[in-house]
Amino acid sequence: MTTGNLSSLFGALADPTRQQVVQLLSDGPRRAGELASAAGTSAPTMSRHLRVLLTAGIVADERPAQDARARFFRLRPESIVAVQAWLDQLQAHGDEQLASFKRHIERKGKT
Repeated sequence: MTTGNLSSLFGALADPTRQQVVQLLSDGPRRAGELASAAGTSAPTMSRHLRVLLTAGIVADERPAQDARARFFRLRPESIVAVQAWLDQLQAHGDEQLASFKRHIERKGKT
């Protein structure tokens, strides 16, 4: 995952309404109107939020074959996996530094 991609993901998730949308979509796909109602926003405002989430790759939209007018939004789990992988790398690096510091302190205690 590149820094640009992460910046885009974190930038999109920086807004509380978009965080709420992600939370709502974690329960399953929803229409924009349902999301707007649940988030307490207008349809145009929700449309702007969804555009940001779509551009960042956090959500995807689908149109069922039986009703091309309906548009459902769903969470793209791979975007969350990318963030988790980055956090795991940070954790591993932090653990490595902590272990190194511990070894250093233990060596100092023996001398």
